[in-house]
Amino acid sequence: MERFTLSLPSAPCARADAAAALCGVVSSGNLEILVDRGSMADRCDIEVNTSAHGFRETWEAVLSDAVARHAAGGLALAINDAGATPAVVSLRLDQALEALEDRA
Repeated sequence: MERFTLSLPSAPCARADAAAALCGVVSSGNLEILVDRGSMADRCDIEVNTSAHGFRETWEAVLSDAVARHAAGGLALAINDAGATPAVVSLRLDQALEALEDRA
């Protein structure tokens, strides 16, 4: 198991104060993303727990792309991964962040 945290710059999420979402499930080749309120309006705090070792650079690229495409400032994401591919990670991030945007 590998665990790391990131804090990435992002535009503020309009619904950060009421943020709460769950997307996906922890199973082979999949992951879950828990969304909660973060500590800073212009940053997205992310905690990754993954079963795959040695892919931090790939994670950082996928996560940076997602928070650049979505307003994720003020959010905290907890990601529990069971070997998802970068495409699945990107899809789940889009689903979780779009769920909040749809509520705005």
